This record gives sequence, structure tokens and C-alpha cells, in this order.
Amino acid sequence: MRPRAAQRRAALSLPPLCVVLTLNPNAWDERLLLQRRGDGNRTVSTEADGRLQVLGKMTTLTRQDLNFGQVVADVLSEFLEVAVHLILYVREVYPIGIFQKRKKYNVPVQMSCHPELNQYIQDTLHCVKPLLEKNDVEKVVVVILDKEHHPVERFVFEITQPPLLSISSESLLSHVEQLLRAFILKISVCDAVLDNNPPGCTFTVLVHTREAATRNMEKIQVIKDFPWILADEQDVHMHDPRLIPLKTMTSDILKMQLYVEERAHKGT
Repeated sequence: MRPRAAQRRAALSLPPLCVVLTLNPNAWDERLLLQRRGDGNRTVSTEADGRLQVLGKMTTLTRQDLNFGQVVADVLSEFLEVAVHLILYVREVYPIGIFQKRKKYNVPVQMSCHPELNQYIQDTLHCVKPLLEKNDVEKVVVVILDKEHHPVERFVFEITQPPLLSISSESLLSHVEQLLRAFILKISVCDAVLDNNPPGCTFTVLVHTREAATRNMEKIQVIKDFPWILADEQDVHMHDPRLIPLKTMTSDILKMQLYVEERAHKGT
């Protein structure tokens, strides 16, 4: 699926836009309150305001407990926004002059400073986030298109969230952040294993959902001008692409792998 707003174009001296994603860099800090007991053990409890309080060592929860799906969705949304900005920079979809160096996950990244592009990314992620909360997303794909709107590269994020969550402060915070940092570092250097793209590329974002979620897409529309439509077949499939694995992670709350499908002949 992709938002219908993908058909909009920004009135900029940039290649036309297709679709994008949003986040809060302090999502963990806002949702998690860590406290230590004297013995160093930790347990999990809920405060009145819904924040997660880690007080003991380890517990097992379902996705419904403590609204944990929302916590995971916040983390994934933040990561996907950073990843999309970085992909657009590394693959030179837009001029490097609209990007600024910032720090995410304790590593330098390039983020767009163009308000229209940033808003477009945020609107798209707002649409994706309810699906992430319900664990209805199987893949998020950033597709880079040539001037004829044929895909030349597909950055595929395969996402799996376990129904039971064995969590501790380490898995919620430092361990997950380290794993996501490794993804960002891989994206930063992926141009070393990819061929150059032709000039004038654009991009779109596709979301592969579970079948039940597809039937309810209109019910969860969160932005009025971003209704969901079925993706074009040419965006979803690429004939005999070259497959480049980039990174895989496994944690107590999330499993994810990233790979690139690259068209054999890009016509550069």
C-alpha cells in the first residue's frame, strides 16, 4: 500500500517527491522511567500516566500489556525516519545541499533541512504508525525510481514483532539502540556495494501489511489528505534484481532485517 498523496509534487528546485516518513528522537526517554533498587534487580510496573517503570530484572508481557505496541511503534517510527533521510542522502536522490549533519544513536547522520520534504516524510510515517502499533506491518520499502518511474533500488525493512515480549532495561534501551545504530552505519556505507543511480531519481515508500490490516486501511486513516491506495505492480516487484543483504537484528522486542534489491541495468 502507499498513500495517495504520493501523487503530490513539491514546488522546489528538487526532483519530484513520491512518498515518505516521522519521529521523536527522545521516544525512549519519554516512555520509559528507569529506577534502581538497592539490590540492582528490576521489575516492570505501570504508572498512572502510562509510563513504563523498570524496577526488576526480567518479565514476560503480551503486546497488549502496558500499551507496549505503542512503545515499539515509536521506536520504529523514529528509526525509519532517520533511515529514510539517510537513504535519500547516500543514494543522492536530492542535492546534498538540503541535508545537514546531525547526531542520532550516537553516530553522525545526514538529515534533510527542507521543510516540505520533512513534512512529507512525517505525514507518511504518521500513516504507518497505527499499523506498527497493531503489529500489522510485514515490510516497509523505500523504492528509488528513475525518470520513467521504474524502480532501480528497493531498500526493504522486514519487521517481526513477537507476541510475547521478554523485556529488561537492557533490551529496551542500550541493546536496541546499539542494534539500530548498526543499521544506520550500514546504510551510511551502502553506496560502496551499489552501482550509481541515473540522474533525476525520485522515491516512494511502500508498506506491506497483513491481509486483515489491508481490509481496514480506511478506518485508520490519520491524515485526511493521505488515503491509502494499492501500490503499482512495478513498484512492488523488480525483475531478476541483485540482492544485497545489509543488516539483521534480533532483540527481545523486535526482529528486523534490511536488504537492497538493485536493478541489474540502471541505464546510468
